[in-house]
Amino acid sequence: MDEKYYGKPLSGFGDINARLLIVGLAPAAHGGNRTGRMFTGDSSGDWLAKAMYNHGFASIPTSQNRDDGLVLHDAYITAAVRCAPPENKPTKYEMENCFAYLEDELQILKNVTVVLCLGKIAYDTASKLLGVKAEKFGHGNLFTYKKYKILTSYHPSRQNTQTGRLTWKEWSLIFARAKKVVSNT
Repeated sequence: MDEKYYGKPLSGFGDINARLLIVGLAPAAHGGNRTGRMFTGDSSGDWLAKAMYNHGFASIPTSQNRDDGLVLHDAYITAAVRCAPPENKPTKYEMENCFAYLEDELQILKNVTVVLCLGKIAYDTASKLLGVKAEKFGHGNLFTYKKYKILTSYHPSRQNTQTGRLTWKEWSLIFARAKKVVSNT
């Protein structure tokens, strides 16, 4: 309650030459919406930073604030929606309104070959972005579309991690697989 919230639309962040693009849902109300950086300052950001660090995609294993020194290596993080949606459920209007930003990021990120989608909304959005019909979403699926490999995972939200739907071992394996696929492209 004592913190000043960023409370503005968020851009993605990371290595502009990245081969790995990570797409999430939206900034968390008390994470990215508070700190001003995607996947920062909340439990989802903690899971993401630690896994990325363990697999060589991040300089440090935590993501606490915009000035914490986190540098991404060969990875870029973005989201389908740029503002924290009420009840974490973006409307169709919000999805459509933010889509052009994602298109612009993909145009800038010329080296992306692997897209890691964190959750079904991220997967559906990435499929639309790449101009392909989405196949059935499931944790650990790998699809090939033109020059892209799309890897899907459950989102590391507390709803998934605290219920055991997504375990640390399963999450870590996603990043080991992403690293392998990136290295082979």
